[in-house]
Amino acid sequence: MRRRKEELQGYRQNYAQDADRILHSRAYTRYIDKTQVFCLIRNDHITHRVLHVQLVSRIARTIGRYLFLNEDLIEAVSLGHDIGHPPFGHAGESFLSELCAEHGLPAFQHNIQSIRALEKLERKGRGWNLCLQTLDGILCHDGEVHQDRLGPAPLNEFTEFDLKVELKSANPALDLQPMTLEGCAVRMADTVAYIGRDIEDAIILGLIKRSDLPEKCGSLLGETNGSIVYSLVTDLIRHSRVPAPGDDGSGETGSIGFSDEVAEALRELKQFNYRYIYMAPETQEFMPQIRTCYRELFRFYLEHLEQGTSESLEVDLLDDLDRSYIESQPAAARVRDFIAGMTDDYFLRQAELIGCSVPPLRHKFS
Repeated sequence: MRRRKEELQGYRQNYAQDADRILHSRAYTRYIDKTQVFCLIRNDHITHRVLHVQLVSRIARTIGRYLFLNEDLIEAVSLGHDIGHPPFGHAGESFLSELCAEHGLPAFQHNIQSIRALEKLERKGRGWNLCLQTLDGILCHDGEVHQDRLGPAPLNEFTEFDLKVELKSANPALDLQPMTLEGCAVRMADTVAYIGRDIEDAIILGLIKRSDLPEKCGSLLGETNGSIVYSLVTDLIRHSRVPAPGDDGSGETGSIGFSDEVAEALRELKQFNYRYIYMAPETQEFMPQIRTCYRELFRFYLEHLEQGTSESLEVDLLDDLDRSYIESQPAAARVRDFIAGMTDDYFLRQAELIGCSVPPLRHKFS
């Protein structure tokens, strides 16, 4: 189901078209230089967001194949789930959210911004007219929230979806459930994709040693990204409950989930990552400086829009979008959308141009 009805042309099915549309979007291209966890690092082997979404897609499609789910839908949701992430990952998201609150906008959430980008900003404001199931999966992904098991929450119309977006916008803590098992699989795969990969990156950068990993997690899941992914995916496939192919839908909707033992080990591993990787002083060292750059760029662009002098800038503050967007959005919303779409490098270049002191690049943590 699409918001605007389209006649199916050629041999590609709707979800396959969605995956292609996302892949060919401008926002997808900018994934290549957006932080996953580690930023300001001169090391081509460290994961950027473009690799993360590809890993999520691969892992989720493997899960889907063995559970007889729709792999095209899984791929579309996977490729699009982080489209709305701003520069510098979750830290950047929190900085932009602060600025939104100060200027009368809803809290910034990258999943809602992903929907916004794909429906209202791409193709000069026309959007990609993606299927309801694809958009819902993108909206409801949240690899940060730990859940042992997920089951779909039925959704029938775009009016219900729009209400879902409004509720999440008003309450960022609201835990939304995907409408499909495919969306559930992607949400679980999001965690599987980053948990071990972040450990490998942290080891490369000298932040932790492999021997630091919790002993219980190592014995049950393994100590390398490959073994952790294999263990988690295998457990998911074994313990998920999915209706058999050909089921008429009259039975249970099914669920995607881990065994109790593996779920607890994953929870412990997440806690380890948060303490020793994500919130480590070395990881957070330059975030106050990045926060200042966010504030200065936001202020600079907002002043130019409000004073009607944005045409004098060398940047295009989404001026090429349809007039309905320009006329309906407050200046602060335009600035939010523009900054959210930036890559890390572009953000730093623009911050430096307006006189901000930007952090240095480094090869590894000292």
